[in-house]
Amino acid sequence: MEYLPIIIVLVVIVGLVFFTVGIYNRLVTMRNRFKNAFSQIDVQLKRRYDLIPNLVETAKAYLSHERETLEAVIQARNTASQASDQAAAHPDDPSAIKGLMGAETALTGALGKLFALSEAYPDLKANQNMAQLSEELSSTENKIAFARQAFNDAVMRYNTEREKFPNNMLAAPFNFKEAQLFELERAEEREAPKVSFDKDK
Repeated sequence: MEYLPIIIVLVVIVGLVFFTVGIYNRLVTMRNRFKNAFSQIDVQLKRRYDLIPNLVETAKAYLSHERETLEAVIQARNTASQASDQAAAHPDDPSAIKGLMGAETALTGALGKLFALSEAYPDLKANQNMAQLSEELSSTENKIAFARQAFNDAVMRYNTEREKFPNNMLAAPFNFKEAQLFELERAEEREAPKVSFDKDK
């Protein structure tokens, strides 16, 4: 009977340890889920970055005197690619995700200018290679949007889990930081660039 208080204390301590381990493991699982979700975005972004130089190369023959626009697209593509590499290495770092968001916004703007400019060149619009590349780019943009939504859903679940009580008491000491949603900065950039190279348009 004299050992009963000690046994109760030990049971409570063991219970608290298991409870803490359970919270920790749940947070680790959810963090790994949003990191994995980002890897799906990364695959599509790399596909997008691979298409852009071919698109610019095709347009170059028709837009030779629009060199500034073409160079702006390539520069924005390179900046976005570097930002994507940073974010892929650290998808749990809010500053890396914010850097990618800014770079993607700039790239979307540069591509929008290229497509707007190309509308004035019927021969470029009729170019089969340009039409195929623009179709692939548009398809990739849609896949990026779906992957971004899956990532944001995983981030939301993780952030909610880390903010719940008593999880929030363990999140900071174990370095479970708030994750950053991947959102574009302006509403008009939430849509893929409008691409149309149909001959009869």
